[in-house]
Amino acid sequence: MAAPGPGEYFSVGSHVSCITCLGQRLQGEVVAFDYPSKMLTLKCAPSSGKPNLSDVVLVNLAYVSDVDVISDRTETPPSLASLNFNKLVNRARAEKEDKLSQAYAVSAGVSVEGQQLFQTIHKTIKDCRWQEKNIIVMDDVVISPPYQVDNCKGKDGSALSHVRKIVEKHFRDMESQKSVQHSQQAQQTQKDSALSS
Repeated sequence: MAAPGPGEYFSVGSHVSCITCLGQRLQGEVVAFDYPSKMLTLKCAPSSGKPNLSDVVLVNLAYVSDVDVISDRTETPPSLASLNFNKLVNRARAEKEDKLSQAYAVSAGVSVEGQQLFQTIHKTIKDCRWQEKNIIVMDDVVISPPYQVDNCKGKDGSALSHVRKIVEKHFRDMESQKSVQHSQQAQQTQKDSALSS
């Protein structure tokens, strides 16, 4: 592969502007550039309007025109922040355990409602797991199919009370979502029938 010629390489920290194949003008700071794939990563002004944020845009240079270097960075870019490797390993392990738990629930034949309830509980209380088709929360509460409030069993106390409240709220939220979806479908049906008249 030939060495990049003038205007074919972008230094990290440079500011560039280009026009996409859709006619959109992009302008921002170069975060990364991969010469072999001609992919440019730009940090642009936030579309949300929040000043402390930025949009990060991946640009395939094969689909842009009018690439202009507004200002080239001549000094060495700052070094990358160090990564907490242990934190990354723990996060990856936790994500893997979550995915395995979800896969177990599917393979065990747990209903969709049971899987959704497990996810809702897991957002609040990380100490929950599957035991066959039962949800075990904090090793104190067992929720068995069909996963209603009456199916929450355990020692009377704050743990059981707390889990029951989560289950109640989960099913209230599910009902309200269903009623919103039903009303949206009814409105759409009315619009469709009005248009066909």
